Amino acid sequence: MNFSNGINASAATLTRLRTGESKCPFSGMCVTCLDGCPGLCEIGKSAIRGKEVLYPQPFGKTTSASQKDYPVDYSHFNIMGTAVGAYGIEADSNKAIFPAVNLESAVGANGDIKLNLPIVVAGMGSTNVAANNWDHLAAGAAICGVGIVIGENVCAMDPNSEIKGGRVVHSPNMAKRIKVFQDWYNGKGFIAVQANVEDTSLGVQEYCLEKLGVEAVELKWGQGAKDIGGEVKLNTLERALQLKSRGYVVLPNPEDPKVQEAFKAGAFSEFERHSRIGFVEYESFMSRVEELRNAGAKYVMLKTGAYRPADLARAVKYASDAKLDLLTVDGAGGGTGMSPWRMMNEWGVPTVYLQAMLMKYLDKLAAKGAYLPPVAIAGGFTLEDHMFKGLAMGAPYTKAIGMARSALSAAMVGKTVGEAVRSGKVPNEYKKYGEKLEQVFIAAEELKDKLGAEAFDRLPVGAIGVYSYFERLAQGLRQFMCGARKFSLEHMTRNDLVALTKEAAEISGIQYVMDCDADEVEKILG
Repeated sequence: MNFSNGINASAATLTRLRTGESKCPFSGMCVTCLDGCPGLCEIGKSAIRGKEVLYPQPFGKTTSASQKDYPVDYSHFNIMGTAVGAYGIEADSNKAIFPAVNLESAVGANGDIKLNLPIVVAGMGSTNVAANNWDHLAAGAAICGVGIVIGENVCAMDPNSEIKGGRVVHSPNMAKRIKVFQDWYNGKGFIAVQANVEDTSLGVQEYCLEKLGVEAVELKWGQGAKDIGGEVKLNTLERALQLKSRGYVVLPNPEDPKVQEAFKAGAFSEFERHSRIGFVEYESFMSRVEELRNAGAKYVMLKTGAYRPADLARAVKYASDAKLDLLTVDGAGGGTGMSPWRMMNEWGVPTVYLQAMLMKYLDKLAAKGAYLPPVAIAGGFTLEDHMFKGLAMGAPYTKAIGMARSALSAAMVGKTVGEAVRSGKVPNEYKKYGEKLEQVFIAAEELKDKLGAEAFDRLPVGAIGVYSYFERLAQGLRQFMCGARKFSLEHMTRNDLVALTKEAAEISGIQYVMDCDADEVEKILG
């Protein structure tokens, strides 16, 4: 069985096969490669456009995630319900109703960062698709009381940033991103600023702590979509030169006169900007955490990607020793604004496997009485059943689900539809609901009542989409939890799941469905 889909042809790279479904399963090539074909597949387009075809397209307008079918994923587990008892509420049919389920969570070493919902919107960095929708996404996260992280490279990618002595002293883009969240913050949730190698060199986190009122920062080891630094495309020579001067790897070299001549002649239309990879060491990591706390960071967090097991063990151990406020672990297959397409599909530890390893490592430290950081698990979570499974499989350590691509999708759709409605051009799909925002968006009236009419009118319209989406997730999760008789998150356990295959059970440590409740069954039947 070949687990890889989209080999040599994918909507992600705008490629297809001449022979349609008739393909070689391993190579992905058409069963017959025809002399005279103009090159519709990745091989063909690479013969014309070369390295450009490495990446999902069109840049700046899409997000992407892996097409690979992993041998075990969260669909290999089912949620267990019961007809007996209740946890977190009185076992009374008039009280134990699903709207009574409490979805509040908390992160922070002392549990003092309260979340209305167990969601953290993972790092949104310098890609155009994130920048163009940030106001809608950040405002939505703020009004929902969840966490959100500003991703890497924002200050250095800001053309109007002021950099003196190699350190950023002013970035209008970063200041605006933070202010959007702060303007809509209601006392729950948080905003954190992430940093990679270049951000650290530029002092981005120190700038945000000292001048922009930020309290939380996130160190970044990586993400689930790739195991290299971040990348974007640049469509002007001036931008390429600017970012080269700010310390980035820019390809081809914009300072080369021959490259400049080729660009001006139209031989290529985009430069690539790449971040450097970091190198993790215990002493330097602990020193950096201390530096950030001394600079005013109230909360220090870490995000790691789908690296090999030893690296996950390092993340757990370092987060424990440094008493970090949140550890976000992002599994392979997760979303991105721009990562090499084949890398997204073929590297790293998939989320289920990574979470299974994570539990073993946390259990090992727990047995020693070590400090255990609150955990967020990320990597392909989009709907309420995914959330339940991620929280239950990670109980009692997992306090939130990391989402990025799905939350951004809600913001983008909310923006597109909301702006159309405001301009009097309601999309045909939604005309049946009415002509006003309050008619088209099912949660708009509720949100308007909560915020007040004046604030509602100022709200970036895509935030209504984020609010509506999160409300759907909340109700769906409450329904699952009510069926499991768990009326608050702290009562969820790994026993709320069963594995549907023995392989899934072996990997995860979750009971195989045919072995579930075996001891209790014997007691009942006698």
